[in-house]
Amino acid sequence: MSELNRDVLYLIIKELQNDKKALVSCLLVNKVFCETTVPILWENPWKFLTLLKKYKKMLLKVIISHLSDESRNNLNKQNLLINSYQRPLFNYIGFCKHLNFDIIQKVINTIKKKSEIPLIKNEIFKLFINENMKFTHLYIPKHFDYQINFVVAKQCLSEIKFFNCSTNIDDNVLMGLIEICKSIKELELCFLVHEYHNNGIGRLIETQKNLFSVSLIDYYYPTLSFDETIQNALIKHSSTIHYLNITQPPIKLLSSFVNLKVLELNDKRQVDFSWNYSLPHLQILRVKFFSEKALIDLIKSTNGSLIEIKFDYCNNWFRSLEVIQAIHQSCPYLKYLKLVITDGNILEFEKIEKILINCSYLSVLYIVAELIYGWDVLLEILTKSSSANLFKFKFRIIFSGPSDPTPLKLFFDNWKGKRPILLSFDKKVSVRMEDLLKEYEAKGIIKNYNNNLCDDNDGFDLCF
Repeated sequence: MSELNRDVLYLIIKELQNDKKALVSCLLVNKVFCETTVPILWENPWKFLTLLKKYKKMLLKVIISHLSDESRNNLNKQNLLINSYQRPLFNYIGFCKHLNFDIIQKVINTIKKKSEIPLIKNEIFKLFINENMKFTHLYIPKHFDYQINFVVAKQCLSEIKFFNCSTNIDDNVLMGLIEICKSIKELELCFLVHEYHNNGIGRLIETQKNLFSVSLIDYYYPTLSFDETIQNALIKHSSTIHYLNITQPPIKLLSSFVNLKVLELNDKRQVDFSWNYSLPHLQILRVKFFSEKALIDLIKSTNGSLIEIKFDYCNNWFRSLEVIQAIHQSCPYLKYLKLVITDGNILEFEKIEKILINCSYLSVLYIVAELIYGWDVLLEILTKSSSANLFKFKFRIIFSGPSDPTPLKLFFDNWKGKRPILLSFDKKVSVRMEDLLKEYEAKGIIKNYNNNLCDDNDGFDLCF
């Protein structure tokens, strides 16, 4: 086989950037694969780091091995570092595009002697903040007190596209970032009680040229809405913001984002309010907690534009029926649906059947249920009313899954002649039904099945 062009190989391996096992395998193929994979793996090395202390210590050793001779000498003068750290084969740190001070600090904090941490931290931070680095992602944790040298940082932070910080960010750091960072496209703000630097954060938001993604995370719920200064700054970007993730319902903000395409809601207070606004371009709606009354009106306000809906909760059975009804009446182009079933009663199943009939583009159905008493009824409805597009199913039964294989066997038998199913159960059901699933996989009724429960990767996510 002729040698793959390195550029082509890079593009192939780049598609595996979130698959740790695949990347490790690529490292072991040969020299070319290794040299191509290392930059991809180290672009954001923090995402693969586990919470185990031993792995943090291993990463700390790798980081220290990159320190300059000057930094080593500074530490050796304080008897803080022995010259046993060999230079690595690659300049791993040079490949890093994500500057995550939160994780870097946690890695440094694994040092046993706490008195040594300040000096070592200073040298490590200088390793990352210098004119030879170029970052695209920046994460600043709460109570971050390191004074960044922005004369040096101007080169490495001027192209930041993603920024995550808390609202208690140090004033000097914030002012420096306002001067340097003008191209932030994705912003994540974590609000802390009574620790808002509103004016500075508002100025940072206003100075951005093409902000399109915003996450406003406030788990303390100190007020009924986010600060007006920040809201007003975001409204100035209302024409370009396409993604919004919020934990409170700031009506003024939501009503301004008429070009919004993705909305994620997680308001655990679930305060009821009226939704009298339109989001005509909204395509994706993901809800963990929210006012069900407002949610029903929100779905109706999209004018049929939704193609993906994910619900992770349901507290009110009657409102659940209303939500399902709003979907089958207002979402004709829906392709992906995740629903939580409260009781598994016939009325819920009838509403789901209407979704199957009216939403003919639906290709992925993910059902979460506490208990399914009418398991056989649900499967019968899926067999009878699923369109030719629907062949991907995922089921998660929280308390008890089906123990009788007969309804599932009947479902597979009746599915014969249709497009082979992609199927995902929670692990306990998959183990219980493994022989049956293997049997129908061999018959070609099931194309593939798994027990993947990670909601960030349902196994069937749509690509946009």
